[in-house]
Amino acid sequence: MSLSNQLKNQHLMWRAGFGPAVEQLGDLSKYSPEQIYKALAKSSSKKTEYINVADNYLNGLVMGIGEVGKQQTRKLDEEQRKMVRQKSRDAVKNLNTYWMYEMVNSAAQLKEKMSLFWHNHFACRNLNIFYQQELLYIVRRNALGNFGTMLKDVSRSAAMLNFLNNQQNRKDHPNENFAREVMELFTMGRGNYTETDIKEAARAFTGWGSNAKGEFVFRRFQHDYGSKTVLGRTGNFDGEDVLNILLEERQTSYYITWKIYKYLVNEDADIEKVSWLADRFYDNDYDISKLLDDIFISDWFYDKKNIGAKIKSPVELLIGIRRILPMRLENEEALLVLQRLLGQLLFYPPNVAGWPGGKAWIDSSSLMLRMRIPQLINDMDEMNVQPKDDDDTMMGMKNTRMIQGMGKKVINADVDWKEYTKFYESVPRESLANTISGILLQTDKAVSEDLIKRYTDQSGRESFIKSATLQIMSTPEYQLC
Repeated sequence: MSLSNQLKNQHLMWRAGFGPAVEQLGDLSKYSPEQIYKALAKSSSKKTEYINVADNYLNGLVMGIGEVGKQQTRKLDEEQRKMVRQKSRDAVKNLNTYWMYEMVNSAAQLKEKMSLFWHNHFACRNLNIFYQQELLYIVRRNALGNFGTMLKDVSRSAAMLNFLNNQQNRKDHPNENFAREVMELFTMGRGNYTETDIKEAARAFTGWGSNAKGEFVFRRFQHDYGSKTVLGRTGNFDGEDVLNILLEERQTSYYITWKIYKYLVNEDADIEKVSWLADRFYDNDYDISKLLDDIFISDWFYDKKNIGAKIKSPVELLIGIRRILPMRLENEEALLVLQRLLGQLLFYPPNVAGWPGGKAWIDSSSLMLRMRIPQLINDMDEMNVQPKDDDDTMMGMKNTRMIQGMGKKVINADVDWKEYTKFYESVPRESLANTISGILLQTDKAVSEDLIKRYTDQSGRESFIKSATLQIMSTPEYQLC
């Protein structure tokens, strides 16, 4: 049985974005998937703006860093240094909520969806707000551009160089951490290089670092100018040469394509399709937009086995709800608490490998909380769930103010239902339950109408639409896209 245009377009909008916005619901059956995709790509082609959420005090410190600024920084007493660290942590929280807002409201859905992918691919935990802002700008600016360009920009970023200890990588005392992760996580994947390759590549990256402003610096007196052999090539390589060598390897194209396929299409990757896509990606000089064209314009992307086959990440779940039900949050920090409880706090990956995704998003406690979120939004209920006492999943934030007392925080959302309920005004009352299910769920099977009616407010048409929507969003099926 062929799938409806509406279901195909919902599938596309969940994978190439964060689900349809309420104002787009009328387009789902009106346009073809190819038309929708071209509109998404066009909307994402505009220039990316740099996000700066640091306050005037922090901006002033960074702008003043020269010789005078360095002296001023050295004169800060411990209390002032503590204040700077706290301001930076608060700014990282603000960066989180600002980017979440962009994901909800931006027309550049494809760019933001791929930016979330690269944010996880180049996972980095750093409490310096300026480092994080610059790294986010790099991945958003290059999200649909050239992978090689993005790889080189990320590799020169202060955030990544500091996170992976390359500041300590010096001639005769190489630190292998950065070189190892560049090969294992950013390019080729584990098992496609030797320990010798890592040791030699680490020598090539000696001298790469950043200054107090977060700008890339090559410290030539710390660089090893000797001959190195990396992946069978020998020469007086520096870091740029190693990155080029890695990009010349077809395995890099395959590894990146495989990860993108699992993110956009299906966790159960079709090796034949991945290989075909990877060859095209390599031959197109790592053009990310062309790879996405090959995926989203293909017929197989819309195969039934790929629809509703992925578990929404916590961020996808939260953003998707806010796109279809526009709302004003009295307490934006509640979003950070929900991210933390659900296991995906932006800018705080569990480690350099990032969030594993897939079935790892779901366990007995997180599934119950996921299904409570719509009711929390509606009832202004308290989130009385406590995070696991595990510093790896606490992401080093066990003692921060954001985590302390989180059980008392409420979402307190003011939902604007007007446009959403208006969409259903021509739908007969007896068809409302199935129509709402068709919009919210990525399945061609209807949810039991009797079950929906049992838990909904049937005192009036609008009350039924609102309560049925929240009940359907509270089902296990809504966790899939």
